[in-house]
Amino acid sequence: MSLGITPPAGSGSPDLDASRQLIQSFHDQQKRIVDQVRRIIIGQDEVVEHLLQTLLVGGHCLITGMPGTAKTLLVRTLATALGLKFKRIQFTPDLMPTDVTGTDIIEEDVTTGHRKWTFIEGPIFTNVLLADEVNRTPPKTQAALLEAMQELSVTVRGNTYQLAPPFFVLATQNPIELEGTYTLPEAQLDRFLFNVVLDYLTTDQEVAVVNRNTGDPLPPVDACTTREEILQYQRLVRQVPISEDVVRYAVDFVRATRPRDPLAPEVIRKYVNYGGSVRATQFLVMAAKARALMNNRFHVTVDDLQALILPVLRHRVLTNFHAESDGLTVDDVLKKLLAERPAAVHRA
Repeated sequence: MSLGITPPAGSGSPDLDASRQLIQSFHDQQKRIVDQVRRIIIGQDEVVEHLLQTLLVGGHCLITGMPGTAKTLLVRTLATALGLKFKRIQFTPDLMPTDVTGTDIIEEDVTTGHRKWTFIEGPIFTNVLLADEVNRTPPKTQAALLEAMQELSVTVRGNTYQLAPPFFVLATQNPIELEGTYTLPEAQLDRFLFNVVLDYLTTDQEVAVVNRNTGDPLPPVDACTTREEILQYQRLVRQVPISEDVVRYAVDFVRATRPRDPLAPEVIRKYVNYGGSVRATQFLVMAAKARALMNNRFHVTVDDLQALILPVLRHRVLTNFHAESDGLTVDDVLKKLLAERPAAVHRA
């Protein structure tokens, strides 16, 4: 499939025509999805954009926000607008891995009296899984998500069961309540494409939220796409061109977050213990492709990469006690690195 190529006048190509139709369908559906979400959700434009990019890349997203910032409502609304199967798990300290993946039970055939093991699917068998307050369950249960997030499968009692694509984990966590929570393992954090932050709304937006939710019932949300269309759009995103120079900018930036790498500046060597992985670079490039396509461009620029640095890297870069002593967050360190590494390549 070709993108961004205009054939000579009078010429025609079935592949190019199909490409144009798919691209036009993508932009039409994108607008419809956002319009449906806006019927329920006010503000949080950047978060909605990041969630759509997550779905287009086929990744997973960690959503960090204060209580009452509509994290659950946002995910449910988006899943409905996408026409996907949605399930929610409330993570608690007593949640077991089989409560997530499913389990085998013994069933007896009433006619023969024979007994057999039967696998009962857990809530992870869905398209969009909302893992609500994922940091409230022990690491053993958190690990039940790892195989599904990476391999699109779950293993129970030695038997492996495949998940039907598309499959997305959208996990929420509360940043202020630390009692009774468990830190997410780095291996699990690295499997999240984004860590997006839901901040408080503006005064006018909060007034609009109060008016909308204390009057008539909220309007229904219509499904705009199908799972087959979403899989098509995911393949389309992968075909967005990116130049070698832009790829090298992404690679060099992520390498610069590693304190032992020769590219790391002083701010990284002083404040960071561990930097981004190779997976971080791949996710950064894939998300930039989705962003370019959503902005009606068929090539990736350095601006696309820079706009996604924080949500892609904030959960992958681990700062040290020097940063804590100086009152610097991971975002502060990444912003300093961005300031030190302006675009050194042409923005197409």
